[in-house]
Amino acid sequence: MKANVQQMREATAAEDTRDERGMRARLRSRARAVRRRARFYTGLGIVCLFYATAIFAELLAPYDYRAQSRGEPLAPQTSIHFRDAQGSFSARPFIYARRLVDPLERRYEEQPGKPYPLELFARGYTYRLFGVWRTDLHLFGVRDGGVGERGVPRINLLGTDALGRDRLSRLLIASRFSLLVGPLGTLAASCFGIILGCIAGYARGLFDTLLMRAADVMMSLPVLVLILAARAAFPLELPPMRAASLLILIFLAVGWAEMARLARGLVTALRRREYVLAAESLGLTQTRILFRHILPNALRPLIIQVTLMLPAFLLAETALSFLGVGLQEPEASWGNMLASAADPTLLREHALLLLAPAISIFLFVLGVRLVGDGLKPKDA
Repeated sequence: MKANVQQMREATAAEDTRDERGMRARLRSRARAVRRRARFYTGLGIVCLFYATAIFAELLAPYDYRAQSRGEPLAPQTSIHFRDAQGSFSARPFIYARRLVDPLERRYEEQPGKPYPLELFARGYTYRLFGVWRTDLHLFGVRDGGVGERGVPRINLLGTDALGRDRLSRLLIASRFSLLVGPLGTLAASCFGIILGCIAGYARGLFDTLLMRAADVMMSLPVLVLILAARAAFPLELPPMRAASLLILIFLAVGWAEMARLARGLVTALRRREYVLAAESLGLTQTRILFRHILPNALRPLIIQVTLMLPAFLLAETALSFLGVGLQEPEASWGNMLASAADPTLLREHALLLLAPAISIFLFVLGVRLVGDGLKPKDA
């Protein structure tokens, strides 16, 4: 009798242990799912914020990104005050005018004689919102601000470049070109590679062999050198849209191979699944089977691969502009803005201001990678 009781107690304890382990496993799985979802939405929020900034760049930029203030070359960021020279507090922030006192050392000093208050939705240069509506409204600016050296002072939150152009305005406008070329080039290369890989993986035969050998050749070449060589074959001075179209075509030509190999492997693995065989037995066309039944089941790994390719193409576009073969001055891109960071003296004096484009690239790539991590399967 005692032995039976002891066996029942041991069985109950073992069952409780299994239940506890199962509960812990479920809690860990839920915690991983919550973290994965948090990473996905955090990354998506970062990416959406960058594209919203690019769409409303003129509204956010206080000045025309090409406007020069020759009296303020390489000026530091403008100091914002809430107390004047007499110590009086002001609820409205204001700035003081400044002048260049030492051109060799690029040293500026403020002139605390007259405060210039700041305001939201200030009037400035005229632009077309969404390319349609003409307006001169900007998110912030100096009240009754004029443009030029003889007007009221300008507010430069990131300082100015060597020509006196506002770095913040150029950074905001530059996001348009950089966030257009990289993602569109990635999308074009991915779509082309997916179509070729799907056809090769499902049809097999000679086409599959030739395509995979071509993909091997493309993947064996150094991508950045290949992009530089292709870009060097065309004139350097191109309008922004033509330069963007050229870079997208170059990215398409050099980026399809990796996606084609992945799509081909996924289709090859899925083409003998039961639901594919059932679709074939029902007499469905090969095109319908491939794009209706096989491709949707391979979509998640392909999307993850897109998020891995996007930072590479974004950095390639930045490198081209940095080396002077991408978008040309006076147009703005993150790459040609980083070219000023090549001067060690300037980099030592204004490191954070000069590296603002690099910080923007880092944050955007971080957002894309968080989205990719959030899309990974649960067992990954």
